[in-house]
Amino acid sequence: MEPELLGWPPDGPKLELDYRSFSYAGKFVMTNTGKAVVREGDEIRAAAAFNEDRTDPATLWIRYITTHDEHRGEGLGPRLLGFVRERALERGYGTVRIAVNNPFAYEACHRAGFGYTGRETGIAELVLEAPAEPTTERYQKGLDVFRERDPEDPERSFLERKRGVDPPSGEDGRDG
Repeated sequence: MEPELLGWPPDGPKLELDYRSFSYAGKFVMTNTGKAVVREGDEIRAAAAFNEDRTDPATLWIRYITTHDEHRGEGLGPRLLGFVRERALERGYGTVRIAVNNPFAYEACHRAGFGYTGRETGIAELVLEAPAEPTTERYQKGLDVFRERDPEDPERSFLERKRGVDPPSGEDGRDG
């Protein structure tokens, strides 16, 4: 299963993902976002949608990333994030950003070489960017934001296991 770039914005293809198996499935029908996928045969296992920042043409935002329910935890998300990050940097973007709303996505982004910026969106998502050199202090600050939201399990248990640890190496998102 290798990542594949399907198109750049504003001419991205329409993807029809099964809403019962993919979070954010409806967001992938828009054709104004670029798309990348991980396939197994003809079946999509993970997908990403992305477009250029409206105010900064040197920045690409990954808007949505989703992994098929049956393949979560296999590292497809970080791998696809790393792939999109590398393609964007090759295309001349200086920064790639993503905003996340849960600690599992936050961790996946760190595994793909993104780092917490210390900023949040207006809808309480944490903003991460690449290239980055995440520090333990900055990584833990992002996790603390999620801890302060008084999460339930499994997030609470995950956040406790991550207390005081260094950020992931970022090697899971290597291209190739």
